[in-house]
Amino acid sequence: MKLRFVFIALACAALAASAGVREEFKQDVHRSANNYLAYPDRDLPRLTPAPEGYEPFFIDHYARHGSRWLISPEDYDYPVEVLEQAQLQGCLSPRGEEVLNIAREVREASRGRLGELTDVGAAQHRGIARRMVENFPTVFRDGAAVDARSTVVIRCILSMQNEVNQLQAMCPSLKVTMDASEHDMRYMNFHDRVGFAAKDKGAPAVEAFKLRVLKPAALLSRLFTNKAFAGNVDGEKFMLSLFQLAANMQSHSRFAQVDLFKVFTPDEIYRVWSYNNAWWYVHGGDTELTGGRVPFVQANLLRDFIQEADRAVATGRRGAAMRFGHETMVLSLAALMQLDDTNYNTTNLETLAEHWQAYKIFPMACNIQLVFYRSDHGPVLVKALLNEHEARFPLDDHDGPYYRWSDVRDLFTARLNQFQP
Repeated sequence: MKLRFVFIALACAALAASAGVREEFKQDVHRSANNYLAYPDRDLPRLTPAPEGYEPFFIDHYARHGSRWLISPEDYDYPVEVLEQAQLQGCLSPRGEEVLNIAREVREASRGRLGELTDVGAAQHRGIARRMVENFPTVFRDGAAVDARSTVVIRCILSMQNEVNQLQAMCPSLKVTMDASEHDMRYMNFHDRVGFAAKDKGAPAVEAFKLRVLKPAALLSRLFTNKAFAGNVDGEKFMLSLFQLAANMQSHSRFAQVDLFKVFTPDEIYRVWSYNNAWWYVHGGDTELTGGRVPFVQANLLRDFIQEADRAVATGRRGAAMRFGHETMVLSLAALMQLDDTNYNTTNLETLAEHWQAYKIFPMACNIQLVFYRSDHGPVLVKALLNEHEARFPLDDHDGPYYRWSDVRDLFTARLNQFQP
């Protein structure tokens, strides 16, 4: 009897979590895009004032590039090809015709731009830089030094350039260096073969979850009038591909008013999101499905954060160490740093949505900022921002979102000591 009540309680919790996420999607369906979500920079919360006598002097930073075009030609070609086949066979519904026209237009616009930063993405980084100066003016005054580095991917380089240009426009005395080199890839975007292989351990669980949650039949029936044709389409692949196209419309000012989400029902949106959410969790989060190994792909990056912070604390210099890369780095780094609940650990993908939502961690232009504070009378303090929201470390002794750097450093070091390369 007790076991029955346990199952009922778990089911109720899962339904409550589902209702919460569904309500968020009802308010703004773009959140269901996960890593394609345009950076949510409206209505950002007010930051907690620093303890008396403290002022910020240094920012340790890693950011993903801003909104971009899709990366592979197939991302644009596949939905068009399937819809065109249906059109040729005379079994494309009126709604399908509408979707095909949109997909063709977007594909044509993408030519020669695969993976590139969009106008929306560039604006995101200028906005982030503007708020950094507004929120932490003492970091950038008096000829402060900013060392900006990027991966060698052009969308990351341009994201860096847009952010740095904004900083310099607001703070002309800044001393800025910028670089994008393979030399820094060991921590900027490290290809940890062992860590990447660990993701494969969780693949069967993700695939089984996909088959349980994705229900493409109804979508296919709305787009194709012939059941035999629909039956020959790879339903899961087509559904995910079309959803990806819908999700990334928000990356372009040109297509901002195009709503492909309306092709899906609210339940279908939730189901596709929940699969994508689980996929990203296994590929970047902290779960025993991968032996807890994946976050440590960013061990070198966390060590670089510590080194840059130690150097700034020792010298007292003002400025920032800024790094620009990709969402997988931010996702796993947040889990490695144990920010908020980003390192939530479970093997149960069915209840994952109750505790962990990818779109809150790594939208386009997502970023982690460690902001360092000093005073004449106390230890160096640090505050963590995840996408400009104050984040917490699993430490009891702190003043609101402000922690002693020595304690956070010990936390990071202990975490890294768990890592066996």
